[in-house]
Amino acid sequence: MNKEDFNEGLLGFLDASPTPFHATLNMSMMFENAGFIKLDELDSWKLEHGKKYYVTRNDSSIIAFTYPENQKSYLMVGAHTDSPNLKLKPNPLIKEHGVVKFGVEPYGGVLLNPWFDRDLSLAGRVSYENTQGELQNSLVDAKSALAIIPSLAIHLDEKANNERTINKQTDISPLVTIDEAFDFNEFVEWLLHKESVNDVKKIYSHELSFYDVQQASFVGLNRDFIASARLDNLLSCYVGMLTLCSVTQETPMLFIASDHEEVGSESTSGAGGSFLENTLRRMFSDYEEYTQMTRSSLLVSADNAHAIHPNYPGKHDANHAPKINAGVVVKVNANQRYASNATTISRFLHAAQLLREPTQNFVTRSDMGCGSTIGPITATRLGIDTLDVGLPTFAMHSIRELCGRDDAHSLYKILLQMAR
Repeated sequence: MNKEDFNEGLLGFLDASPTPFHATLNMSMMFENAGFIKLDELDSWKLEHGKKYYVTRNDSSIIAFTYPENQKSYLMVGAHTDSPNLKLKPNPLIKEHGVVKFGVEPYGGVLLNPWFDRDLSLAGRVSYENTQGELQNSLVDAKSALAIIPSLAIHLDEKANNERTINKQTDISPLVTIDEAFDFNEFVEWLLHKESVNDVKKIYSHELSFYDVQQASFVGLNRDFIASARLDNLLSCYVGMLTLCSVTQETPMLFIASDHEEVGSESTSGAGGSFLENTLRRMFSDYEEYTQMTRSSLLVSADNAHAIHPNYPGKHDANHAPKINAGVVVKVNANQRYASNATTISRFLHAAQLLREPTQNFVTRSDMGCGSTIGPITATRLGIDTLDVGLPTFAMHSIRELCGRDDAHSLYKILLQMAR
């Protein structure tokens, strides 16, 4: 796939995936179109060699894989479906001072300042009882600007440009209307009606998140950048998904996109859970084969990397400061916050060299903390040799992040080379 088509597809995927539930659904449909067969964890699996499969958990995590005959060594690509955001509280309705607001809870390490004065919509999953007495789940997406968090005017906060702080309980409640007759249950039913769900007897629970309605776009005089919400980490989800869809069914490859990475991965659908291990054990029921497979395979943990910010260059180690559109970043940390080692790094760099694709290195400053990824978690749980790589990004965890137009396509080509 050429870079232009790749990036146009990326923008569409980003816009269509406001929550992990929607991202997982969109990837499921992509795999279906590519000939992958859907599995259900509750069924008995009867896998056939030469076919391709996918399975989801919690509607927010997905694994897809080929199943070739006599192949015990897999290239695995791991990413995560979740992004920092503002989640609706279970009882969100607040009516005061002439407006109706929704109470929210920050999810993950969200950068809060950019959420002010943005056109916000709401999407996620709703659980309800239908008119036949059955419990059902439905994905919803308002797809329109229905809320906003207005800033406090500088006249009322003279220190706003110097010392602005944000109280997570009182300062970030989105305004939705001035109609004091507003009913929250009726609002949720309206969201369901938009998805053609009309047999609702009782709404039990919801997992709804706010998102910016501004669409992903190219930015820059020469379309140098891509600006969008949720680049961390739908960017890597898109790369891993397309890579797997681009190989033959005889190529041993697996892709996993897990939920809850931004809050530590400790959940049934997170990388710290059993999803990948359960799937691999069902693929290789013989313990000897399973162990041989895990010890001969390689996991490429793909997440975003901090590009050196031209306005804050002192935040980087000068010798390990990645640039936008200068290549995929190999992430290293002596304290195992990233899982890369010399052996796994060399395999990735060798593939990149064969294609003459540029690569870069990132090591955080020794006097600053370092984030982590699903890489060390998966390596620890399964014993799979792992490499952490990333795509250079500005404004990570903001409501609108920025990456380059070249780097994701470069990772796509390198992963295809490694899969050969």
